[in-house]
Amino acid sequence: MLEGIGLVKKVFTMLNYLWAGMIIIGVVFGIFTGKTSEVSESFLSSSKEAISLCITMAGVVAMWSGIMEIAKESGLTNALSRKMKPLIGFLFPNIPKDDIANEYIATNMMANILGLGWAATPSGLLAMKELNRLNGGKETASNEMCIFLVINISSLQLIPINIIAYRMQYGSANPAEIIAPAIVATLASTFVAVIFCLIMRKRGMAK
Repeated sequence: MLEGIGLVKKVFTMLNYLWAGMIIIGVVFGIFTGKTSEVSESFLSSSKEAISLCITMAGVVAMWSGIMEIAKESGLTNALSRKMKPLIGFLFPNIPKDDIANEYIATNMMANILGLGWAATPSGLLAMKELNRLNGGKETASNEMCIFLVINISSLQLIPINIIAYRMQYGSANPAEIIAPAIVATLASTFVAVIFCLIMRKRGMAK
């Protein structure tokens, strides 16, 4: 878990530098173009909008995180994990069948399928921690770690909850109309990701 926390801290540090640089560039640009008032108004309106969006998303994430926890306590997660064993075994053949990493991977994949990107993060970090344990704590990522990361990023989504919430927040007339395009796009990205991983794995085995 400590390794996962350290990685998250590094990502947030990088994002802090990125956002700070963008703000500085915006302020300097506003000064040189004589649009300092527009920059100030933008800061105020964006700050208000950011707080409103965070409150909306906090409610969505809290609700679905709670549902996932209920599913776990009721045994639904374990049942779904067993159903996903053939798929997980195909994608991650070097993971022992009864290893806890399988459960974390299944939970992460289910959360991503439901479009719960933020809620999928804890199980994703735990899965990566267990995969690192199986890799012997090496600095070089294993095939399983790489495949998990690629699949997690491609993220097949049947119900893009977060995107629907964003669209509701910004006044979309039909927030849910994004469902069909999201399924097609994420299905294509996940298919390409899996094919790529299988090809790279085969090349590695050939070497």
